[in-house]
Amino acid sequence: SAARNAIKVLRERAAQMWDIPVDDVAWEKGHAVAKGEKHGNLGKLSLKEIAASSGKTGGPIAGHSELVADGAGVSFATHICDIEVDPETGSTRVLRYTVVQDAGKAVHPTYVEGQYQGGAAQGIGWALNEEYIYGKDGRLQNPGFLDYRIPVCSDLPMIDTQILEIPNPNHPYGVRGVGETSIVPPLAAIANAVSNAVGVRMTHIPMSPPRILAALEAEREG
Repeated sequence: SAARNAIKVLRERAAQMWDIPVDDVAWEKGHAVAKGEKHGNLGKLSLKEIAASSGKTGGPIAGHSELVADGAGVSFATHICDIEVDPETGSTRVLRYTVVQDAGKAVHPTYVEGQYQGGAAQGIGWALNEEYIYGKDGRLQNPGFLDYRIPVCSDLPMIDTQILEIPNPNHPYGVRGVGETSIVPPLAAIANAVSNAVGVRMTHIPMSPPRILAALEAEREG
């Protein structure tokens, strides 16, 4: 493995520095150690010390490793939101939004937070506005972003995040997928919030203003 090869190189470099056979050098607890009573006068050599002398023992120390890290495992998340709905226009505004998700191990917490927020933002768009509209001739009527409504900054609150780290036992780094999961809960969380706000169960997405007004009208007539 890459680790064994690296240790082999470090033992060889230490042997050169001490001018002893490489078989007399062991690697223990992050240090090169000379074995045997005949080398009792030799102290330990750290990686820093070996690297500092690399110019005299063969040049820079380099290593290479490749790993296909399967077993990212399942991910778990809970999304919480507060929304308000204007009953006269059907317009919905997200007031607060929080993502709680298990990352297994957040190797780069800032990036993980960005994945949580990005997934939530896209999910909010799916839940409230994003929709392909086709004409009677089967042609797409909103092929550009002027007509296909995606969330912009003014549509979103600060999306708060809570990163949980419960290591995944099936992955060498304990990680779980963090990008895909966050796009799923917004649909249900916002549907529940809208239904609670307007008093009508919304069962179709996006829950756009025309659909909310139609649901309210149907409820009044029914």
